[in-house]
Amino acid sequence: MERLLGITMMLLSRRRVNAQTLADKFEVSHRTIYRDLETINAAGIPIVSFTGNDGGYEIMEQFRIDRQIVTLEDLQSILTALKGVQASLDDEEMDGLLTKIKALISRSEQNQLEESGETLIFDTNLLHGGGIKDRTILAQLRLASKNRTVVSFTYTSTEGIGEHREVEPIGLAWKGYAWYLYAYCRGRGDYRTFRLSRLSGLRVHLEHFANRGVRMEELDTRWGNRETGPAVELLLLFRPRLRVRVEEAFGPANVEVQEDGSLRVRASYPDNHWMYGMILSYGPDVRVLEPAFVADKIKRMGAQIASLYE
Repeated sequence: MERLLGITMMLLSRRRVNAQTLADKFEVSHRTIYRDLETINAAGIPIVSFTGNDGGYEIMEQFRIDRQIVTLEDLQSILTALKGVQASLDDEEMDGLLTKIKALISRSEQNQLEESGETLIFDTNLLHGGGIKDRTILAQLRLASKNRTVVSFTYTSTEGIGEHREVEPIGLAWKGYAWYLYAYCRGRGDYRTFRLSRLSGLRVHLEHFANRGVRMEELDTRWGNRETGPAVELLLLFRPRLRVRVEEAFGPANVEVQEDGSLRVRASYPDNHWMYGMILSYGPDVRVLEPAFVADKIKRMGAQIASLYE
């Protein structure tokens, strides 16, 4: 039954599929495929066969699954989002979901989408190195989260210090421009977020862990948790020429333009290495007005950088 549904979905989502493609996909013989096609046709789904070099099987043009209230634009938006996530995950389950969604679109509508072209691209595949290793890590962590199996790895902090971690993975989250693992860290005795780009030496153990009753939604509210450091209220002054960049980074509503054109910004960030790196990225075009201890540290870091060129 599952194979019959899979074949039906493939036929609904493609123009034409030959027997060899179906046999390879479902790992069965041609004879089995022919028998399945006859069963599907007998069930009321009209399948048409074509001979020749471009031969194969397809479902009659007029036939499609009733989408009820879902519009073509709705399905196009869903496909765009799924394709963007799949760019990183490379997951077979996601492939199946994409196939099912495409099956809800008639071939005439598919032609319409192809003619109009993409108007929106959402791509999460920003992991460095292009891929196989990173996608493997994503797939392994996703499966471990689903099966509740313990994993361990070496995690490198922003200061370059590597530390062994053994965790109970809860799930994966795309935040800003990076993938993160939400997990219960046994060494810390609490939940933590781990940026995947800093993770190496992943091992998936046979040990299963019990559900601690904390959901992904709850963990998401802990964004900026204790591991990232306590929050610091900053008051920054930027030069006028950075207005576009500053408004993009902090939002126009948080930018106060002074009489001389300079820009005052109030922002709150965890007191960690990233915050200081962010401030230093503006070079001489920003001054920390508050708090004093952040201004002093930026001054010392600037002096250390200058000393490298003496």
